[in-house]
Amino acid sequence: MIKKFSFASPKDVLHIPTNAVVLSLSESNEKIDFGKVTKDFPLEWECELLKNDMVFGLGENVRGINKRGFSYTSWCSDTPNQTELSHSLYGAHNFFIIFNPDTKLCKGLFFDTAGKITFDVGFSDAQIFSVKAHEPCDIYLITAESENEVLHSVSKQFRMLIGKSYIPPRWAFGFQQSRWGYKTEQDVRKVFESYKNAELPLEAICLDIDYMESYKDFTVDKKKFPNLKKLSDELKESGVHLIPIIDAGVKIQEGYDVYEEGIKNDFFCKKQNGSPFTAGVWPGRSHFPDFLNPQVRKWFGHKYSFLVDSGIEGFWNDMNEPALFYSDESLLEVFKKIKEFEGKNLDIDSFFDFTQIAGSTFNRADDYARFFHNTFDSNGKAVTICHDKVHNLYGANMTRAAFESLAEMYPQKRFLLYSRASCIGSHRYGGIWTGDNISSWEHLRQEVKMLPGLNLSGFLYSGADIGGFGNDTSADLVLRWLSLGVFTPLMRNHSAWNTREQECYAFGETNAFKNILSLRYALLPYLYSEFVQASLLDEMFIKPLGFVWEDDLRALHCEDELLVGRGILIAPVCEQNALGRMVYIPEDMTQVTWQNEKFEEKPICKGDHFIEVPLDTIVFFIRKDFCIPTSSPAKNSTLLDYNHLNLLGSGTCDFYEDDGVTSDVHLEGRIKTLQK
Repeated sequence: MIKKFSFASPKDVLHIPTNAVVLSLSESNEKIDFGKVTKDFPLEWECELLKNDMVFGLGENVRGINKRGFSYTSWCSDTPNQTELSHSLYGAHNFFIIFNPDTKLCKGLFFDTAGKITFDVGFSDAQIFSVKAHEPCDIYLITAESENEVLHSVSKQFRMLIGKSYIPPRWAFGFQQSRWGYKTEQDVRKVFESYKNAELPLEAICLDIDYMESYKDFTVDKKKFPNLKKLSDELKESGVHLIPIIDAGVKIQEGYDVYEEGIKNDFFCKKQNGSPFTAGVWPGRSHFPDFLNPQVRKWFGHKYSFLVDSGIEGFWNDMNEPALFYSDESLLEVFKKIKEFEGKNLDIDSFFDFTQIAGSTFNRADDYARFFHNTFDSNGKAVTICHDKVHNLYGANMTRAAFESLAEMYPQKRFLLYSRASCIGSHRYGGIWTGDNISSWEHLRQEVKMLPGLNLSGFLYSGADIGGFGNDTSADLVLRWLSLGVFTPLMRNHSAWNTREQECYAFGETNAFKNILSLRYALLPYLYSEFVQASLLDEMFIKPLGFVWEDDLRALHCEDELLVGRGILIAPVCEQNALGRMVYIPEDMTQVTWQNEKFEEKPICKGDHFIEVPLDTIVFFIRKDFCIPTSSPAKNSTLLDYNHLNLLGSGTCDFYEDDGVTSDVHLEGRIKTLQK
């Protein structure tokens, strides 16, 4: 059961809809009957946390699958060097479930707001969960529809509330190679040829900002990429796609069509005095499209056709929190402060003040308060509102602009689309990657714990930068990360320009890399089938063990194993130099070992086991009464043989198959039962 609760706000406070919810619900006339509202505006809510209460959700965040014991802030933030102490990351996902394994009390709460909101999950007071919004906020309270499988019931109802997850084309489940630093067509061809010569599978190569002319959206540097369409077509003949980046900032430059059209049509965010807001990003001084305006979304979204005409079928949207290096105002302030230190004796106090000045222009709160949007309030009235009141909607609406325009221009075709910034609701328009992580074992472990929270919030097509984006990685870290990436819908190796190369051929011996990538393609029929069904049936694709074995305390508290689809349990190895790991098996299963591009199966009983997992090997487990369809490995998804699938495990499988390209995705007539 779902109830909606709205709260009065002052007449002069604008209420901007997030468009996160697709179900039409009447506002409840009752007072919220779980926890208590201590303040209507800005909304404050709290509840008591019992000793054994667990808290799942909050999407893209640090810490464990169980979020209890820390404070989180939904404020889309460019946080490239995140630690377990980071309170905000790139997404704003305001949904959580409180579950008590003793009483089976299970409540889901979605705080629907466009602005900043904090979740103190027993951090200030171990027995209190408190939520504080900064802008108008509705609460959706979800209770289980039965006494059994309550976690599943609440999570499924939430995804029915917010709408079905985006489904990319099938090729988007292949392996993607990316790097900030593929500067020329020759660089791209080198990557392609290196994968080909090493006989390593490859599905796509991502283009970072280097392909653009002076970092301008919807341009191609003709000196570096003289004929992008020819390059794209030639690569696609070998089953490899190009995926270019699109940034939120538009370079200020006379003669640049996107800039001039935006100025002419009044499509950029404004300062209070009516002039366009200016801030620095990759191209330097830039303006920012007002994505909260439907006209602007359509205008900007239709610009993607420039690259589609060059054979492009996938995009990644970046810098759309939006990230701001500086504004004209903050830069002026910094230069003024620096001059104040000139000629002074910098002592222990003043020196450290001085060192913080240059970086103080980055993503400043006062800069987010300097610009405004033209949009519509909850009554459909045209209004102007300050960005900091609706900050978490910006990146989501950039994704929406691309998705809706591509669907309008090419209605029969699915495009790959994923974004850095997001909020609940944007999961209907594209996937996400989890932002600029670093090459550390801790960030590998962080992804394991983050994936189920993202799925719970609707983001099924997700994954992290494999190997780590920042800092120098190591061969063993990349191999272990790839072994997790085999099971994530988005499987992309990505790194920064100033780090060591981390392509799968860059470490010398490639047999281990080939073995792991080959497993991805062997499992792709299962992964794609389970993903589509999870989306259409409002299920989670990746979930914690406790969402299936909720009566099993060991499963409920397991933080380093996951279920992928309905049939596979994974236990990634996330420790350096580990020979293997302890694994908890909640029921009798089939243990599958993939080595030398071959499967080996054996039964494994319920309980604790030490499993040896060499670097070149992947071990996973198939639930009893399930079978898993697999294909012979291939170099890309177009070469997979769906006519001769093999089955692992012992049981049945509902298998979905379509053409993988057209937008007509449905279950009717496309499910067949496989049995072993």
